Amino acid sequence: MDLRDAMLKRKSVRTYTGEPVPEEIKQKLRNYIETVNGPFNTQMQFGIIDMKEANPGIKLGTYGFIKGASTFICAVVKKEKRMEENLGYVFEKIILYATSLGLGTCWLGGTFKRSEFGKALGVGSDELVPVVTPVGYENEKKSLIDNITVAIAKPASRKDWSELFFDNDFTRPLGKEDAGVFQECLDMVRIAPSASNKQPWRIVRDRNVFHFFICRTPGYGKLFNYDIQKLDLGIAMCHFELTAQQIGVSGRWDDLNPGIPCPGNTEYLLSYIAEQNI
Repeated sequence: MDLRDAMLKRKSVRTYTGEPVPEEIKQKLRNYIETVNGPFNTQMQFGIIDMKEANPGIKLGTYGFIKGASTFICAVVKKEKRMEENLGYVFEKIILYATSLGLGTCWLGGTFKRSEFGKALGVGSDELVPVVTPVGYENEKKSLIDNITVAIAKPASRKDWSELFFDNDFTRPLGKEDAGVFQECLDMVRIAPSASNKQPWRIVRDRNVFHFFICRTPGYGKLFNYDIQKLDLGIAMCHFELTAQQIGVSGRWDDLNPGIPCPGNTEYLLSYIAEQNI
C-alpha cells in the first residue's frame, strides 16, 4: 500500500482489540520514524510507548477516548516558528505509514494526559508533547464514547470543493476541471483529518502556485498551548505534496505573502510552488 492509498483508507480508530502490536511491526515504525522528514527544519522527535511496559508510577491515559490500545506514538517538540505546520506534516506521514502496515490510529491533541506522557518520554522544561496516536488493531464493536465522538464530529461530512478551493482569489471557486493534474492533490486535501473535523484549510490557485490559508474557527483551540489549526494545515500540506510527488510533480514551499484579500477569520499561511504549469 502506498501513502496515497493509505490516505483513502485511514480513519480515526478509538476502539481496539487489545491485541499487542508485534515487535517486528514496532521496529518497522521505528525505522520509518528515523528517516521521516518535513518541509521545515524544526526540532522534533518521536517515541513509541507501550503502556504495559511504562513505569507504574506514571499513569498514562486518554480520558476514556481510547479503549483497548496499549501502544502509542508520541511527538516531542520545541515551540518555534513553523513548528505546528512541520509537526502536522510529519506526524501525518507517520500515521499514514502505520495505516499501510494495517494498524489503526487516531490523532489525539487534547484528549490525553499530556503531563504523564511527558514524564514517560522524559521531556525537558522547554519541550512539549502536543499530539499522540494509539496504534493497534481495530475492534468492530465500538465503545459508547467512540460512537458519541463520531456522531459529534461527523468525520464522513466534508466541505464542498466550492468552499475550500479557489481560483486567483476568494471570489471564484476552483472547478475540478480547472485544477488539471492537481485535482487529485486537492481531493486528498479534502479528505485529510483535522481537529473536530473543522477542515480549516482554504487554497487559492494562481497558475502553478497554490496559496494555503487558515479559515479559523473563532475561539477554537484556546485551551491548547500551541496552534492546533496550523497543525491541521500541516496535515493538509502533507496530503497535497505526497500526492503531487506520486503523480510525478515536484515543488517547494515558500512564504510569498500574495496579498490576496481574505474573508473574515481567514489568514495566509504559505504557498506551494509547482515546477510545472497546469
